[in-house]
Parts: sequence; C-alpha cells; structure tokens
Amino acid sequence: MFGIFKSDPSKKLRKTYDIKLEQAMLAQRKGDIKTYSMLTAEAEALWAQIEALKKEQEK
Repeated sequence: MFGIFKSDPSKKLRKTYDIKLEQAMLAQRKGDIKTYSMLTAEAEALWAQIEALKKEQEK
C-alpha cells in the first residue's frame, strides 16, 4: 500500500551515471583521453550496480 512512497534507489544511480557519461564525453572532446577512460570506467561500474538492483527488484 505504501510502496508508492518508497524512493527508487536506481534513480539516483542512473542520474549519476548520466552525469559521468556526459563528463566523459566532454573530456573526450577536449582531447583528455585519460580522464575520458577513467570516467567511462566509473560509469560502467555504476551501470553494473543499476543492473544488480534491477535483478534484486525482480525477485
């Protein structure tokens, strides 16, 4: 009944994921490949957490 009041933890992770990808894109445009690869790796780690949360919610 009160499930509508629970916040979705994957929403915050998804927002952070989108920000990291945008920062990575901007770093790539500037030619900073090292920062681009670091931000992309962080984004991939966030995506793995999002996928894990989805699997937990399906159970």
